[in-house]
Amino acid sequence: MSDNLSSEHRKKNMRAIRSVSRLETRVSKKLWACGIRFRRNVASLFGKPDFAIKKYKIVIFIDSCFWHSCNQHANIPKTNSEYWIAKLERNRKRDIQVTEYYRSKDWNILRIWEHDLKKESFDRTINKIINFIEDIKCVKSQQSTQNTI
Repeated sequence: MSDNLSSEHRKKNMRAIRSVSRLETRVSKKLWACGIRFRRNVASLFGKPDFAIKKYKIVIFIDSCFWHSCNQHANIPKTNSEYWIAKLERNRKRDIQVTEYYRSKDWNILRIWEHDLKKESFDRTINKIINFIEDIKCVKSQQSTQNTI
């Protein structure tokens, strides 16, 4: 699978790819404004979750419809399709591996699709994330109270 771009053009394309998306930044600002404290893109955690709260063993991933092969919006580029099929399949398998890893370690994992953060569903999805975090905090709080009794 050779590259059909010159090395200079490929470098230019790759430099344009951001490790943190604008969508993640929008979510981050909204959660922070709602009083949720977290760390972003934690390299020390497996899979480098987009958001993590280690104290409560919470990881949240925002999955791009293209890169993570959303059933509703995934499409394979017409050029170099053999490469893209293999690449996106590896991404899918890695997502499954990461999810299984966190579940096996009793972490709380939430995966959000990019399309769930579009304008019409953004606030609803933010509320889903906040409820997910608050529910876990509540359970952990109850467990620690029971352990001290």
